[in-house]
Amino acid sequence: MLKNVRSGSIILFHNAAEHTPEALPGIIEALQADGYTIVPVSQILLSGDTYIDNTGRQWAK
Repeated sequence: MLKNVRSGSIILFHNAAEHTPEALPGIIEALQADGYTIVPVSQILLSGDTYIDNTGRQWAK
């Protein structure tokens, strides 16, 4: 999972997944060590008139 993260990536963790609780601290530490900042989704989504392209990126119209 970590090798596919890019600036602006949204990583979804299912809270009912069997191994999420023990994996999450290591994933967060690795991302922060690589210079990423963990923020709420609401902080990175664009507001207003937008669209999502075929790669899953959100763009302003």
